[in-house]
Amino acid sequence: MTVALKILLINPPYLTLTSRLGIGHQIPLGLLMVGGSLLDAGHEVRLLDAERHHLSYGRIVEAGKQFSPDIVMTGHAGSTPAHPVCVKMLTAIKRACPEVVTSYGGVYPSFHSEQILDQEAAVDVIVRGEGEAVSIDLVEAIESGAPLHRVQGIAFREQGQPRLTPPRPPIQNLDAFRIGWELVENWDHYHCFGLGRAAIIQFSRGCPHYCTTCGQRDFWVNWRYRNPVMVVDEIEWLYRTHDIRFLTLADENPTTNETEWRRFLEEMAARKIPIHFFASIRATDIVRDAEILDLYREAGILYLLIGVESTDPEVLRAIKKGSTTRHDLDACRLLKQHGIFSVLGHMVGLKDETWKTFRTATRQLIYYDGDFVNAVHVTPHSWTEFGRQVHDRLLVQPDLSKWDYRHQIIAQPNLSPWKMFFAVKWLELRFHARPGRLWSILKMKNRFLRQQLLRSTFHTTLLWVGEVFTWFGELLLGATRPSKRIPKHLRQALLTQPRRFFLSFILHCGINKRRARKDLTVSKDRQEGLLGLVSMLPFHRYPDDHLAGDQLDLHLPLQIQGRRRKHANRASEGLSL
Repeated sequence: MTVALKILLINPPYLTLTSRLGIGHQIPLGLLMVGGSLLDAGHEVRLLDAERHHLSYGRIVEAGKQFSPDIVMTGHAGSTPAHPVCVKMLTAIKRACPEVVTSYGGVYPSFHSEQILDQEAAVDVIVRGEGEAVSIDLVEAIESGAPLHRVQGIAFREQGQPRLTPPRPPIQNLDAFRIGWELVENWDHYHCFGLGRAAIIQFSRGCPHYCTTCGQRDFWVNWRYRNPVMVVDEIEWLYRTHDIRFLTLADENPTTNETEWRRFLEEMAARKIPIHFFASIRATDIVRDAEILDLYREAGILYLLIGVESTDPEVLRAIKKGSTTRHDLDACRLLKQHGIFSVLGHMVGLKDETWKTFRTATRQLIYYDGDFVNAVHVTPHSWTEFGRQVHDRLLVQPDLSKWDYRHQIIAQPNLSPWKMFFAVKWLELRFHARPGRLWSILKMKNRFLRQQLLRSTFHTTLLWVGEVFTWFGELLLGATRPSKRIPKHLRQALLTQPRRFFLSFILHCGINKRRARKDLTVSKDRQEGLLGLVSMLPFHRYPDDHLAGDQLDLHLPLQIQGRRRKHANRASEGLSL
C-alpha cells in the first residue's frame, strides 16, 4: 500500500424510543468491525456516532468537512427503518462534498442494492453481506483506481446502470478480523441496564434454522463461530482496559454447537470476570442445557431473549419455528429457577388476529411466567419466506422508517390499525402490571436481582408510555393516517375535548353504557371494538363462549386450588405440548 486513505464511518442519526427510554444507546458494532479491518490495512479511520450524539444532518456535514474523508461508510443494525435516515444523510454529505465516495452496507441494502442505486444518486457503492473483507478490497480498488467489478460482494453503477458483482464467500476464520475498539472515543456514552459501561460482541454468526419470518440465514449464509478462548480473552481485555460491565451477544444462535458453547461458558466462569450478559437463545436450547444453567449464571448471563413468536401451535408449525409451547413454558420456568431473566419475544400478525386471539395469547404468556414480554409486529421483509408468502397483502404502513417491529405493517381483516395498537398495548400492560408479578418482585430476597427487575420494569413502563404518547402525538399532528387509526368521532373528541374523550372511552368499556351513549354516540361496530379491548382486562367477565380457545393436544396438570383454578385453566387454553 502506498497511500493511506481517510475513511469516515458514520452511525446514522436513527433515533428510537428504545435507545432513549429503554435499554440505552449501543455501540455500532458493525462499523467497528469494518473499522478494525481498515485500521489494520493502514488507513486513517474515524467513527462519528451521530445516533448517540443526536446530530442533525448539518452537524454531520460539518464534522465530515473537518475530517475531509476520501470515503464515507455507513450502515445501521436497524437496517430497514434506518434506511430513509441513511439516504438523507448521504444526500446531505454528497451535496456538500460531491468528491467523497459513499459506501452503504447492511441487511436492507444488501437485498435491495439495485433498487437503491436506481433511486438514490447519493449512494455510490453498496457492500453486500459481511463487510470486513469486502471493505478492504473496495478501498484498495478505489485507492489504486482498479475496476470495481473485480471486487466481490458489492453493487455499483457502471455506465449509469446498477451492476452486482458475484457474492464474496463467507469468512471462515472470524478471528482473522478484529473489532476496532479504539474508534470508541468515550465509553461513558454507552450504558445498558444500569450496570455500567456496555459493549456488544459476537461469538458466532448465522443460524441453521429455517424460520420463515427471519432472514439471518440468507444474510450470513452459514453458521460459524469464533474460538471461545479468544472471545473470552477479548471480553477480559474490555473489562480491564475500558471497565466494561455489560455485554450483549450479537448472535442469532450462539448455542448451535453445544460443545463450543459450553467451552465459552466454562471459560467465562473460570475467570470470574464481573460482567453480565444479554443474549438471544432458542427455548429448545435452554431446555437442552437444563443441567448446565447454573453455568450460564456463573458465566454472567443475566437476560435471555426467547423468541416464542406465537402461543398457537399451528402458527409455530407454519413459520417452521422448530419448537413447541412446551419448550417455551419449560424454558421460562428453568430460567426463573436459576435467577436468569426471560424476555419473551411475542410476534403479532402471524395469523388473522381477533380480540379472542389476543386474550388467548395474553393468558398463555402470563402462564409462561416470564419476566418481560416484547410484543412486536411481524414485518414482511422481501428477503424472507414469510415476506414472499404475503407479498400481495395490503400494507397499512408503507413508510420504511416505521418498519421497526413496533408498528403494524400488514392489514388485518378483523381489527383495524387503531384496534391492533390498543390490543398490543393492553397485552403488554396486563403482562407487566399484573399484581402477582409486581408482588413477586417486591418480595424477592436477592437484592441485586430485585433492583434489576425494578429498574427494567421502570424503563419498560417509560417505553410503553412513550409509545402510547407518540401514537397520540402522531395522530394529533397528522403524521399518521387517522382515518385508518381511530374512528372520526373519537378523533374529533380527542382534538377538541380530551377529557371528554377519555371519559367516554372508559364509559364505553361497560362501566356505564347509558352514560356513554349520552356522552358520545358510538356505532355497534365501534362498541364491539372497545368492549373487545376491555374484555382483555383481568377484572372483566366475558361470556362463556369466549372461553373456548384453541384445541388442546394435551392439558397441563395444574395444582391450583379454589378460585385460582378457573383462571389457571383459562391460561392453559390453546397450550399444546
